[in-house]
Amino acid sequence: MDAIIIGGSFAGLSAALQLARARRRVLLIDAAEPRNRFAAHAHGFLGQDGVPPHVIRAGARAQLAAYPTLRFHDGAATAAQCGQGGFVVTCADGSLHRAARLVLATGVRDTLPNLPGLAERWGRTVIHCPYCHGYELDGAPVGVLAGHEKSAHQALLLPDWGPTTFFTDGTHEPDAQALALLAARGVVVERTPVVALLGDAPGLTGVRLADGRTVALGGLFVAPRTDPGPLARQLGCALDDGMTGPLVRVDALQQTSVPGVFAAGDAATQMHNATLAAAAGVMAGVAVHQSLVMAAATR
Repeated sequence: MDAIIIGGSFAGLSAALQLARARRRVLLIDAAEPRNRFAAHAHGFLGQDGVPPHVIRAGARAQLAAYPTLRFHDGAATAAQCGQGGFVVTCADGSLHRAARLVLATGVRDTLPNLPGLAERWGRTVIHCPYCHGYELDGAPVGVLAGHEKSAHQALLLPDWGPTTFFTDGTHEPDAQALALLAARGVVVERTPVVALLGDAPGLTGVRLADGRTVALGGLFVAPRTDPGPLARQLGCALDDGMTGPLVRVDALQQTSVPGVFAAGDAATQMHNATLAAAAGVMAGVAVHQSLVMAAATR
């Protein structure tokens, strides 16, 4: 096998398309647990705006199935290691797969804030990206629950989508400059911690604060802790500290610190967006192909 791609969402599918069109032998391993499975629709994705993510993925898989050098393995990849002349991937069913190149398009695992009522609203009215979901809130009041030092910057952007409250949660107090910018944008800063979400899930009518007050909201933006999973660590790929968790370190061609291993999508960038994931997958697929060509030409 020329390449194994782990992950069957936008980044992995895009990488597979480039390699299949180069007539390379490709295996796409897909656990069918994409990060966006909680969202009813994809937005901000040119040509796919408002289409359910699972419909986009199914259409892409159907197109890829027309390429004879590409195979699918439906199941989770549980281990990956460097092997003689390439890489060995173990799947949950015990099967082993070998290839000269490896693309990690695994996405990230989200650890959500531990608040009553939050998990059942994730991807609907509790969201992380205003460019993906803000328009659908239809101008309703929105909140930002601070999760890292850049949360105040997100709150600064959000008044374009609705009246905004920034909940510092008692842990992320903006500095004087940030407070001035928030005030100029009309953002209310609330320092009392949020203790519960209100309304019939997945809808949201507001949040309850620790002092018993309630704040009306139609949407709450949060920054879950993220992790790219164990495979990059097993392979020895270098990780960088991102705002919400570790990221797989890549260069401009999506090459990781381990020769022959590439990474694309949410696992390798702080900007989590469908279009950016697809674009990174294209780059990874092209770079894998070129690396295979150069390796063969210089033997």
